[in-house]
Amino acid sequence: MLASLVWWRRFPSTSSTVTVARRATRTALTGWGLDGDAVSDAALVVSELVTNAVRHGHVRGRLVELRLVYDLEKTVTVEVSDAGDGQPPPTAGRAADVALAESGRGLALVAAFADAWGVQERVVGKTVWARLLVDPRPSHGVNTR
Repeated sequence: MLASLVWWRRFPSTSSTVTVARRATRTALTGWGLDGDAVSDAALVVSELVTNAVRHGHVRGRLVELRLVYDLEKTVTVEVSDAGDGQPPPTAGRAADVALAESGRGLALVAAFADAWGVQERVVGKTVWARLLVDPRPSHGVNTR
């Protein structure tokens, strides 16, 4: 069984973090040899999850954590943790519920691009995760042996 590649970083809970996290995701995934839709889709999911963490999970003095895991085969997992105690509503991510909404489309986008997503409670706060299937072809940037 192959080991996974893991990248993580903590960011301040500010709106500028969304752009920085998206760029960092692109850099990490391309560094692992992924490209195209895999990188674009993961960057979009990161943008939506970090935006939600900054908007709805902000706790003064606490950071937002982004963690990326690539299993070197077919899956990238995105995890965004914040210190907020709020949870996404049970219907979050259902396109029909947000089709006409002016905001709140983030988890619907995550659900559309991810193979699976969910929320895990932590001692302080929560982690919202999304698993994306990627092209399993070996690439130029990663030695998988």
